[in-house]
Amino acid sequence: MNTPAFPIEAYSKVRNSTRAHYDRQTILPILDSGLMAHVGFVIDGRPMVIPMAYARIGDVLYIHGAKATRIIKKQEDRAAACVTITLLDGLVVGRSAFHHSANYRSVVVHGLLRPVIDEVEKEQALIAITNHLLPGRWDEVRPMNEKELKSTGVLALDIQSASAKIRQGQPIDEDEDYDLPYWGGVVPVTQSLGQPLDDGRLAEGAEVPASLSLAQKKFA
Repeated sequence: MNTPAFPIEAYSKVRNSTRAHYDRQTILPILDSGLMAHVGFVIDGRPMVIPMAYARIGDVLYIHGAKATRIIKKQEDRAAACVTITLLDGLVVGRSAFHHSANYRSVVVHGLLRPVIDEVEKEQALIAITNHLLPGRWDEVRPMNEKELKSTGVLALDIQSASAKIRQGQPIDEDEDYDLPYWGGVVPVTQSLGQPLDDGRLAEGAEVPASLSLAQKKFA
């Protein structure tokens, strides 16, 4: 059975086709495993890339930003954007400098950013962003008040095209180099969340919430 693919546009083509993937089965798990998104856009003729918290609901990425974000100045505006997520899995050490590389999983998404104005959609997006980082956290804290909601900006990016690029495995050295006395292999890179450190102002009875251990498992 064929896995549904995102629309493939010219600018989303990956140069090394052996590492390129365009199916949801590959792309969505990478999107859901990242901690931060790097959002690229052009403002006043200058390219900008900003790390931002995000979450995915279906084929929409929701991005958390200040209310007065520079990306979109008016409610009716739409801004072309490129969002990237990269998961680094290892350093690939070759027997020559030329064959050093990295093992990684990455996704590039293109689409149009729009401000989220609808209050229901905005709350759903904020719940998703909060729970993406700390699963279940939204239900562990007090609700956001009206002032906080008004001062919080959320942008939505409807995915128009997406592609993944993955590199796995050992270095690919020249045949004759394997007889040389140089080390070759992979140095694994792991992502983990450390033990929670409280802020020293916990109220009596406040315990470490379940969302923190769930996040440690999710991003292990």
